[in-house]
Amino acid sequence: MNWEQLLSLKRYGDTNKRIRKEQDETRLGFEVDYDRVIFSSEFRSLQDKTQVIPLSQTDFVHTRLTHSLEVSVVGRSLGRLVGKKLLEKHPHLQNVHGYQANDFGAIVAAAALAHDIGNPPFGHSGEKAIGEFFKTGHGKLFKDQLTKKEYQDLCDFEGNANGFKILTESRAGRDGGLRLSYATLGAFMKYPKESLPKKPTKHIADKKYGFFQSEKEAFTDVAKELGLLKRSNTDISFSRHPLAFLVEAADDICYTIIDFEDGINLGLIQEAFALEYLINLVRGTINTEKYHQLKNTKDRVSYLRALAINTLINEAVTIFMQNEEAILNGNFNCALLDKSKYEAQINDIIKISVEQVYQSKEVIEKEIAGYRILSDLLDVFIAAINNSYANKASNYDKLVLNLLPENDIEIQNTLYHRIFKACSFVSNMSDSNAILLYNKIRGININ
Repeated sequence: MNWEQLLSLKRYGDTNKRIRKEQDETRLGFEVDYDRVIFSSEFRSLQDKTQVIPLSQTDFVHTRLTHSLEVSVVGRSLGRLVGKKLLEKHPHLQNVHGYQANDFGAIVAAAALAHDIGNPPFGHSGEKAIGEFFKTGHGKLFKDQLTKKEYQDLCDFEGNANGFKILTESRAGRDGGLRLSYATLGAFMKYPKESLPKKPTKHIADKKYGFFQSEKEAFTDVAKELGLLKRSNTDISFSRHPLAFLVEAADDICYTIIDFEDGINLGLIQEAFALEYLINLVRGTINTEKYHQLKNTKDRVSYLRALAINTLINEAVTIFMQNEEAILNGNFNCALLDKSKYEAQINDIIKISVEQVYQSKEVIEKEIAGYRILSDLLDVFIAAINNSYANKASNYDKLVLNLLPENDIEIQNTLYHRIFKACSFVSNMSDSNAILLYNKIRGININ
């Protein structure tokens, strides 16, 4: 892979190449990507989607929106720092083509901002709930009517793939979705493969999948334009865009440190115990005099969190640059922070978060509710859409279909696309809207 191709400014529908030197510096294409994501309705819905603590009414607990904003900030720093070093190493990128360090930061920031845009309600349990509906619920009836890859898309419903769908799916008046630059779409794609074969290797790019069969054409178009390396001769699978490693690192840094911070602020993790773990990450940079002047838990945690994030940003940049050649050749097979000298400290923090936060009673209870809510909503909407296609819609089905957005009213010919119409509608809902609609369908709180 080569950086000039990987930094493509092309957008869906372009017939001419976009040259970096010809860009308006006051409205750079990569920065437009950020704006388009942040003003999208799908991004706004993240303000009411679970990050760690589902449906929490506590004001200092992160939602998907605040998490995404923080990941984008960390991603921008990672991109700029790496960009500065890459331009020093490959000066022709700047001298001949006009790329700047901030370009790398803008690409990573936009991709990081969008990294959770496809996540359904109720956190990662929402993905599992949709998958379970097709594996063990009423959705398993469709297995023999779909191809293996189509059915696998549903059984392992993936937020990353749904995010790519949101960013690229054409609809009336919006060809090419948000029409982001291909560089940003490439950085967004952490798992550039289809749903089958499942985990064919231990390579980080094979951990999950990154697009549904409905977006196969869009995905291959982006991969070809960027010059991503093919990893299979039989199935669609490519090496990652190098900047996807930075998007992943930004997410890893934020959920490791900030989910831990939420756990402390909620009282799920004991302060004295937790602060010791954070201090282990920042012993080389902590100002002990300043630290001891801080009088409350929130201030102490905030100070250590800032130092920890800065430490891990610098660590990720170092690892990226040390392995740039292997990354470009598709031979770097793990997350950046898996190579970190702080791996033990990171794993300790994650272990505590899993035990004390992710598996807390509050989280589990709300995730259980999410399973029931999403399953029942899928049942109702899939039935209504399929009955309408077969001209067998009941009055109830017709009422249900009126709840779909205007752009989704047209019924698709293929069963796969009809099912995904329901999945997309449900997965794009906020937590509160999913609960509200579930209650209305069950005849509860209809005033």
